[in-house]
Amino acid sequence: MRIGIVVDSACDLAADYLRQHAVTVLPIRIHLGDDTLVDDRDPLAWQRFFAEGFGTRSQAAETEPYSIEQVRNLFLGRLVKDYDCVFCLTITATRSPIYHNASQASFSILKDYRPIRQAAGVPGPFLMRVIDTENLFAAQGVTAVEAVRLRVAGLNPGQMRERLETIARSTYGYVVPRDLFYLRARTQKRGDRSVGWLSATLGSALDIKPILRARRGETGPVGKARGFEAAAQMLFDHAAARVRAGLLTPTLCVSYGGELSELAALPGYAALRETCAGHGVEYFESPMSVTGMVNIGTGAVALGYAAEEHAFGG
Repeated sequence: MRIGIVVDSACDLAADYLRQHAVTVLPIRIHLGDDTLVDDRDPLAWQRFFAEGFGTRSQAAETEPYSIEQVRNLFLGRLVKDYDCVFCLTITATRSPIYHNASQASFSILKDYRPIRQAAGVPGPFLMRVIDTENLFAAQGVTAVEAVRLRVAGLNPGQMRERLETIARSTYGYVVPRDLFYLRARTQKRGDRSVGWLSATLGSALDIKPILRARRGETGPVGKARGFEAAAQMLFDHAAARVRAGLLTPTLCVSYGGELSELAALPGYAALRETCAGHGVEYFESPMSVTGMVNIGTGAVALGYAAEEHAFGG
C-alpha cells in the first residue's frame, strides 16, 4: 500500500528531509499590508522573510492556512492518485483551523475520489486520516518523523494511526521567546491572554525569559531564567536529562528563528547533541517556519520530544 504523509508548514523539519521522504506540505500565507509571503518550507521564502524585513513588522501580520476547498483540491487533484492512504498531521487544533479544515475536507474527498482514481487507472479504495498533533513547531516534527519511520517499517494504516495518536498525546513541545512584548502583541491579536501586560513588562525590565510548554493542545509557562541564553541552556539541559531517562521515540527536534549558526552557539546546545548521539536519539535541526516566527518572534528556540509524563526539570 502506498502511504502518503502531509504536514502543514508550521511543522519544523528541514526542507531536505521533507523532500527526501516525499512529505507534502500544506502552505500558510502570511499577509502584511500589501505584501504576501507563502510559507511552504521553501528556504527562499524563509530568506525573503528576513531580506524584506517581515520579521521587524510582523506583529500585525495575518496568517491564512489552506481552506477546506484548497485541501480538497490538493487531494482530489493529486494525492488520491499518488497514494492509497494519506495521513494528514496538523498543528494543534487549539491554535489553528487547519485540523478543522482538513477534517471537513476529508468528507468530500472520501465521497468523490472513486471516479478520479478509476480515470487514472488506479485500483482499490483510498483512505485519509487527519491527526491533530496537539502541538506546534518543532514538536510537530516528532509525530511526522514517526510517521515516516512507521511507513518504512511497513505498518498498516490502522497500526500507524494508533501509534501516531499515542505519540501525539505524549509529545512535549517547548519554546523560549526572545521578546515578550512581541509575543504578547501576537497572542492578544489572536484573543489569547496567556501572556499579560505585567509579565511582559517585568520580563523585559528584568530580562526574565519564560520557558513555555505545549502539550495536548494546552500551552503555558513551566520555567524562567534571567536572560535568553540562560533560559535556552535550562531547556537544553532538561531535554538532555529526558534523553538519558529514555524517550518514547528515538527523536528530538529543535528549530530556531534565525541562522542555525546562532543556535549552535547557545550554551548547552552542543552537550544536548552529544547526549542524543550517545543514546541513539536522532537529532533533527531546522530553521523555524515563517509562521512560527510571525507568531512567537524571531530568534526564538523551539524543541520537541515524546516521553512518559513528567514535570519540567524532573
